[in-house]
Amino acid sequence: MNPRLFCLCLFALFAASAQKPTTDNLGLVGGRFKPLTYAEMTPAQKTMIDHLLAGERGNLGGPFNVLLRSPEMGDMAQQFGASMRFHAALPKRAAETVIILTARFWTAQFEWSAHKRAALQAGVAPAVVDAIEHGKKPPSMEPDVQAAYNFVTELLKTKQVSDATFQTAKERFGEKGVVDMIGLSGWYSMVSMLLNVDGYPVADGSPKLQALANPLP
Repeated sequence: MNPRLFCLCLFALFAASAQKPTTDNLGLVGGRFKPLTYAEMTPAQKTMIDHLLAGERGNLGGPFNVLLRSPEMGDMAQQFGASMRFHAALPKRAAETVIILTARFWTAQFEWSAHKRAALQAGVAPAVVDAIEHGKKPPSMEPDVQAAYNFVTELLKTKQVSDATFQTAKERFGEKGVVDMIGLSGWYSMVSMLLNVDGYPVADGSPKLQALANPLP
């Protein structure tokens, strides 16, 4: 093939894959829950999809095919999730640290795979991501990452946070940031449960998280 033509074909392929979903091609994926098409949806399901398509997400991968089974709840949940993912009062690398810690806690394969990339892109050090993946405490962390790490790890493991951990997080992120950390971890805990129950498929060749008795040290 002509090299120029080959490059044009690659560009067209990447452009097509980057396009946002439409009602004709939602790109929903499922395991136990069959992927739905727009044409077979109820009015409440279509309302949820319409809101998703009008939102900030670039695709409908993840829990949305499952949430369509309870569309009234699902619509409220996806709006909450979008608020937490895109508008939490946290530095991006702190937010992604919260997400990957939660995914690691639940051994949520798809969520880990997606947000491992996002965490690295946000500036979380590879050594930190690798330690979390293998259930170890990172040897060193940036202050924002460490505050988020300590808060979420303590909360998920002990169901509480100490005064010292709370105060550090409050000084770092403010009261809104503290509440948003809880909301962000709560949303991704729900996402992880939905995907684990669904048996949501992970792309062939994607590294799998090892199930650990104590995923957060």
